[in-house]
Amino acid sequence: MTSFSLTTRLTLFYTLVSALVLLGLGWLTSAAMNQHFDALDRAGLQDKIHLIEEVGAKAESKSDLQKRLADVLHSHEGLIVTLQTNGQTLFATEALKIPDAAIKNLSQESKTQKLFNWETKDHQYRALGALISTPLIGDEVLTLWVVLDSKLHAHFQEHFRFTLAIYVILATVFSGLLGWLAAKQGLAPLRIMKSRAQAVTSNKMGERMPVKTVPVEMADLAQTLNDMLDRLQEDFRRLSEFSSDLAHELRTPISNLLTETQVTLSSKRSNTEYEDVLASNSEELQRLARMVSDMLFLAKTENGLTLPSQETIAIATQAQALFDFYEALAFEKGIYLALTGEGLISGDRLMLRRALSNLLSNALRHATIGTTVSIKVETINDKVQVSVINHGSMISEEMLPRLFDRFFRVDKSRAHPHSDGAGLGLAITRAIMRAHGGGVTVTSRLGETCFSLIFPKIDTDNHAINAND
Repeated sequence: MTSFSLTTRLTLFYTLVSALVLLGLGWLTSAAMNQHFDALDRAGLQDKIHLIEEVGAKAESKSDLQKRLADVLHSHEGLIVTLQTNGQTLFATEALKIPDAAIKNLSQESKTQKLFNWETKDHQYRALGALISTPLIGDEVLTLWVVLDSKLHAHFQEHFRFTLAIYVILATVFSGLLGWLAAKQGLAPLRIMKSRAQAVTSNKMGERMPVKTVPVEMADLAQTLNDMLDRLQEDFRRLSEFSSDLAHELRTPISNLLTETQVTLSSKRSNTEYEDVLASNSEELQRLARMVSDMLFLAKTENGLTLPSQETIAIATQAQALFDFYEALAFEKGIYLALTGEGLISGDRLMLRRALSNLLSNALRHATIGTTVSIKVETINDKVQVSVINHGSMISEEMLPRLFDRFFRVDKSRAHPHSDGAGLGLAITRAIMRAHGGGVTVTSRLGETCFSLIFPKIDTDNHAINAND
């Protein structure tokens, strides 16, 4: 099916409307002209009837009546008068047969005068009949017909209608051209927006729609498109950074594996040396496997997948289980663990434990020896907040907003040389919290760094604590 352009549609619509308006105006003008001629002819014929009645009233005999009528009517060109009595013509300016329909209509309606039109091969007549009486003939009623040859009127009307039709056609075509120009000019902002949109590429994402120069009706659309371009530009920037970071993170272990393998193969080695190389390569491969696994988990979580399971979870129970897991590491580093508060949330237990584990392992990694890493559970209004707090080196204010970006690491002074992480732990934690309808925040001041997981509070009356807790 052919799809017309918006300019063509508007032009056709405008032309159709113009044609209908002009046709309506033409019909109204033609009808008004017909009514005018009818009224004019009726008034003229009624005047003639009144004149003849006056003449009849003054006549002294039939011959005197005929003479008076001839004198009075001889100067009325185009007027035909027929006066009959008992079916016999008493006076006629010229021989003219009145149609039977007109005679019948006159007899039925008595003295009611109604214009009657008929036409012959060469003439068009318009007649008005009347029943009159005169003292000369006593009570006998005379039938009077005054007839006007309306051929000139008909010719004038025909010529007028022809001229009007030509005018309507030309005016419709001209209106169509004006409509096309108006549509083309009016849609110019859309063409500008189209050219701007065509200019947007992956290397040129800064193009925006002209909001201030387009009509008000299009300003909202232009602003909406600009907002969409802003989001796309931000997503594209993140995707580019992610791709760059991912390539960088993968290149390092692969380069290590390749270099170590090439060095090992460059000369004959003992079995022990081969075993050491394989063990080292195994560690790098395990690191790569964890990174790929984390990326897959992050991609699934950020793409809005539903939670694998949802249950009511006691936060304190999960935190204590993590303390048991990290107890040996904390003891080795001389760090104390503390848990305060309790609360219930609704979510996936394994994902929650992973988020909390990421924060706790980071806290242990960056805590100062001899300090305490604590988990504090609080219910604040309609939220349940789980805070993981450690004391140690601080994170600068400008770094805080970027902590949850993929592959992001804080400055070197905070980086841990023996860390096997890929900078995805906090990004995964944020994705998990979003999947739970919550969020994560971080503060770092006065030597204390605090990561807070914020969950929506649940209605404990309608939730049962899972047996595994």
